[in-house]
Amino acid sequence: MLLTRIKGPRDLDRLSQEELDQLAAEIRSFLVDAVSKTGGHLGPNLGVVELTIALHRVFDSPKDKVLFDTGHQAYVHKLLTGRQDFAGLRTKNGLSGYPSRAESDHDVIENSHASTVLGWADGLAKANEVLGREDHHVAAVIGDGALTGGMAWEALNNIAAAKDRPLVIVVNDNERSYGPTIGGLANHLATLRTTDGYERFLARGKEILERTPVVGKPLFETLHGAKKGLKDFIAPQGMFEDLGLKYIGPIDGHDIEALESALQRAKRFSGPVIVHCLTQKGRGYTPALEHEADRFHAVGVIHPDTGLPVKTAAASWTSVFADEMVKLGHEREDIVGITAAMLHPVGLNKFAEAFPNRIYDVGIAEQHGATSAAGLATGGVHPVFAVYATFLNRAFDQVLMDVALHKCGVTFVLDRAGVTGDDGASHNGMWDMSILQVVPGLRLAAPRDAEQLRAQLREAVEVKDAPTVVRYSKGVVGPAVPAVGRIGGMDVLRRPADEVTRPDVLLVSVGALAPMCLEIADLLDKQGISTTVVDPRWVKPVDEALAPLADRHRVVVTVEDNGRTGGVGAAVSQALRDAGVDVPLRDFGIPQRFLDHALRKEIMAEIGLTAPDIARQVTGLVAKLDGRYDSEPAAAVD
Repeated sequence: MLLTRIKGPRDLDRLSQEELDQLAAEIRSFLVDAVSKTGGHLGPNLGVVELTIALHRVFDSPKDKVLFDTGHQAYVHKLLTGRQDFAGLRTKNGLSGYPSRAESDHDVIENSHASTVLGWADGLAKANEVLGREDHHVAAVIGDGALTGGMAWEALNNIAAAKDRPLVIVVNDNERSYGPTIGGLANHLATLRTTDGYERFLARGKEILERTPVVGKPLFETLHGAKKGLKDFIAPQGMFEDLGLKYIGPIDGHDIEALESALQRAKRFSGPVIVHCLTQKGRGYTPALEHEADRFHAVGVIHPDTGLPVKTAAASWTSVFADEMVKLGHEREDIVGITAAMLHPVGLNKFAEAFPNRIYDVGIAEQHGATSAAGLATGGVHPVFAVYATFLNRAFDQVLMDVALHKCGVTFVLDRAGVTGDDGASHNGMWDMSILQVVPGLRLAAPRDAEQLRAQLREAVEVKDAPTVVRYSKGVVGPAVPAVGRIGGMDVLRRPADEVTRPDVLLVSVGALAPMCLEIADLLDKQGISTTVVDPRWVKPVDEALAPLADRHRVVVTVEDNGRTGGVGAAVSQALRDAGVDVPLRDFGIPQRFLDHALRKEIMAEIGLTAPDIARQVTGLVAKLDGRYDSEPAAAVD
């Protein structure tokens, strides 16, 4: 096999055109076989095989910086830079599903949030200029979906201002992000894709071009068309050129020879250049091409021949939300849905099918989505903006200043909250309950099971004068956790096994960690430690009944799947201080660091967020209060 002979990008230089085509076929076969066993981003990588080969033949990585927006489409890049052991892809100690500096000097950007690559490219190109590195180049690959993000256009505005600063921008145009790309930019790119008059004109009349005044390098303009007025007459490239960016394309993104030719010419130009490549997401794999929803953007473990899942998926948190949204839609005509280019991943596809005129896909534009939601609420409807928890970070200012300041009734539904695991640091939803604590008036719910998700979603959309947030985990929803009582707005999940005047521990359980907290209580009970377990349901604001309840216990313990700094534990601690309740508090949560990719349960064990670990520490705390800490060791907790 040719692929096994590729240890680094320069090994590509020796291959003939026929061998390059063979290599592309081998890579696609490898990807289908490997990713079907582990799960991962299959469709995007099948679409960029030839493009990645061409990039690494034209640019000299790592001296030249080859950057990928988001990074989920970097599997081919990994294969060509010496990383061909995909057996542990996205698992602990295995390859990351995104670029990783720890893996290779060829990897630069790790953040895996969309629309950022052009900002990175602008900075790297400026650094080359400042340091006089004229033989260093920067090539940034960005999808048409990511170009719907405002940050990309902020960067383009700056890039275009430097007419003589070399930078190659490769638009990987497959008409999709997760699903089909939407909006005015998508329509413009579609026009470019379907306008072949420009290329036909070049083929028929090169002598006309030679008589036309040129701008920039003569060779560049001879090869790439006449001056702007003539170009606009034949094909509408004007959007990019009006920004001051030279444009090459559209190029067949699966023709290595054509791609190399375009990239070489762009590399030689002394300013910023757009290379517009047309690719096919899922190329070469029939099950992906036939999957209209997202062309196998991300898959679990599948049968490689059929593309069907190996295991039937149980009900997920996302599916519970999806079904309840449809019910709400039938009951209330004022409810609308908003998604940031993730209709299917966040579960709004069912709502869109039932109410096509009440769904808004804003593209990869969370900031705009939040502010548009404020406008919708002000106009008299109730928007439900479903987004991954980690992606809400991008819209914090809009949540604060547009939604909350104006007391707009907007509901944000945060999917993939807490530790998500295999997608790595950027996808863990561990920040939201910290950053949202500072938003005045905002109310935040953390449902513990499917029944509570349905109930709290309904409670959230009833709020008309403030933002509400409902957050839940990734994956399968657990069994129902019934309440045995209610104190204030809090559900009591467990009372002490024996009647005691003052129980030892008040355990505050947040969201989906309720089963773990009940297990902790069982372990403490075996140590003779009496425990009350409560679920606040709404963790912001802190329930007024919590402080007097805490005052009737010896110790307060909070357990949350969010960063400890500024999270629910910190809010509870402040509420107790404000109420004059002097009770020791121990907060358990996610440490404030970037967590490596691994299975969720592996990460939870690594950070000590398990029932035995927490019970052991609480046992020690109670023993210290009893005066037994120094005289005798706390009993072990198994």
